Amino acid sequence: MGSFGENLRRERELRGVSLREIADGTKISVRFLQALEEDRADVLPGGLFPRAFVKQYAMYLGLDADKAVADYVAANGAAPEERRVSPMPPRRGWPVSPGHLFLAALAILAVALTLRRGGPAERALPEPTPPVAAAPAVLPTDRVYPSPSVAAPVAAPSDSLVLTLTAQQDCWVEVRADGETVVNRVLASGESQTFEARGEIVLSVGNAGGLSLRVNDRPALPLGRSGEVRKNIVITPQNLPSLVQQDGAEPDGHSG
Repeated sequence: MGSFGENLRRERELRGVSLREIADGTKISVRFLQALEEDRADVLPGGLFPRAFVKQYAMYLGLDADKAVADYVAANGAAPEERRVSPMPPRRGWPVSPGHLFLAALAILAVALTLRRGGPAERALPEPTPPVAAAPAVLPTDRVYPSPSVAAPVAAPSDSLVLTLTAQQDCWVEVRADGETVVNRVLASGESQTFEARGEIVLSVGNAGGLSLRVNDRPALPLGRSGEVRKNIVITPQNLPSLVQQDGAEPDGHSG
């Protein structure tokens, strides 16, 4: 298990992303990004900046940003800063003269005499108005299309795609199915995962030679060499014949 910075660099290199790309996308200088990967907290500005840098770095790579920040704090022993609230200075009271005290005593005495004689009658509070029951909503009973109990199941489209990835080596993969990212992580050697889409799959890999795939249960052609980065490989029912091996063809593309 490497250090925090080594793990960051490994995740970046598996995705084939340069520090310059992250700097351009996050507006963080390359110098500070290098400091994160080299565990050089002394190079980074103080305050909340290092945690903000880690969060943006992780989000750019598609990592769990909250976990990355927590790992950084654990590695560098930087507890979250707490805001210090300065106590308000004690407010000085106004000086009270004997005359003021005499007037205050007279006012209290007058109030006491008034209450003893029977002060003004208390205002009777109005009786609460009983709530009016709302009229029951009229629900249509003759326009249910179709009835929930007889709803027919939606048939799966005939042009759906089923992609199975198997890692022979550790390999970063990103899969977008019908526009939605369904995975963005490193597959460990020997790990296999299957994805399904209705019309389109876009695949990116960080180690093309360390990954094999099948589409609709047919072996696909090799994606590239070991260590080669391939991004945005579009798979659709229309271009599927050009991406899979033809019946009778050798896996490595050589005959006989």
